[in-house]
Amino acid sequence: MQTTSITSVLPLLQKTNDAASRVSLLSNEQKQAILKRLADVLIGNKSQIMQENEKDLVKMSDDNPKKDRLLLTEERIENLAKSLHDVAALPDPTHQVLLERKLENGLELQKVAAPLGVVGVIYEARPNVTIDVVALCLRAGNAVVLRGGSDAEHTNIYLVQLIHEVLAAFEVNTDSVLLLPVDRIFVKEMLEAERYIDIIIPRGSQSLIDFVRKNAKVPTIETGAGVCHTFITQSANLEKAKNIVVNAKVSRPSVCNSLDTILVEEKIAAAFLPTILAGMKEYEVEIFADETAHNIIGKENYPYLQKATEEDFGREFLSYKCSIKIVQDLDEALAHIRKYSSRHSEAIVTEDNEVAERFLKEVDAAAVYANASTRFTDGGVFGLGAEIGISTQKLHARGPFALEKLVTEKWIVRGNGQVR
Repeated sequence: MQTTSITSVLPLLQKTNDAASRVSLLSNEQKQAILKRLADVLIGNKSQIMQENEKDLVKMSDDNPKKDRLLLTEERIENLAKSLHDVAALPDPTHQVLLERKLENGLELQKVAAPLGVVGVIYEARPNVTIDVVALCLRAGNAVVLRGGSDAEHTNIYLVQLIHEVLAAFEVNTDSVLLLPVDRIFVKEMLEAERYIDIIIPRGSQSLIDFVRKNAKVPTIETGAGVCHTFITQSANLEKAKNIVVNAKVSRPSVCNSLDTILVEEKIAAAFLPTILAGMKEYEVEIFADETAHNIIGKENYPYLQKATEEDFGREFLSYKCSIKIVQDLDEALAHIRKYSSRHSEAIVTEDNEVAERFLKEVDAAAVYANASTRFTDGGVFGLGAEIGISTQKLHARGPFALEKLVTEKWIVRGNGQVR
């Protein structure tokens, strides 16, 4: 639904809320069939999806780090279709009996998994989120309200059109998947729609997450912002460390699990830092280095070197940029991470198992790695089919926010006239 002629989205939200109860009654087989049909429809309409996507791409500057997130290629559309099959293959999380007991008075109690109801998601220039969110919400028996960014407007409108066609073919009310207008005036209504939306999930920049947190009356779960560190210790295998650092930075810098800050133990800084420069130079990675790191890298004539300022630490770059900080030891590295981390994904590279285990236990983040790239923090990679985002908070969901977290609990009590 994309029109500026409406004055309020509340009537639309009410229709989606009304449709939610019917979605919750869909059988496991029906939900699987819907997702598999949608996967086929995506593959069958790849050309048109890319045409609509191009209308959005031409509006965005090539140097905007969001452009890679916005882009849908044939390969990415095929991966979306695959993820639909992956989600369909997962166990149905709804209506499972979590606990069962009989009281002395004869009451029979069951605690069962139940859909959340209506899930609202606010996101920016990532049209793949449209498919991932709808797939996960429908699989868990939820209706969904989507509010995508204006950058992806044409792509999102067409994707939701395809989703509605599939739902209609299965005689499922198309109001169960609502795409709101991109006009910002309606965001506040969405955030305050306690009667119609059960939970809101912001996925995007820190500014978006902060805005939702400050203005929402509907309960929220934060996802998205990632300030990710990798700490190289004095015992690290330098070849292993080089490969991990370069991969975490350059493989896809526009996503939230990409590397932002490299922490290096001082004893091996002079030996390690030159090893990463060839890989970084290939992608013209701009390095913001503290004084010690700047002196080491400066001797190598690295062309994209800057002196770091305080603002370069705790910064989510989302581009071919990173910062480097030299630390004395593990304690200083842990202190730096505590100060600047967004609690998304943090890594250590070390051959000292005791140091690794201390890092894994002490670092407060949704995902903590020893000797691996932070780029693995992803619902699909973790075997969850897909994700709505990476939750960096601690209540209800943490880490990849996927299918098993899109349900709540419900108590069912069966009696025979008992009174208290």
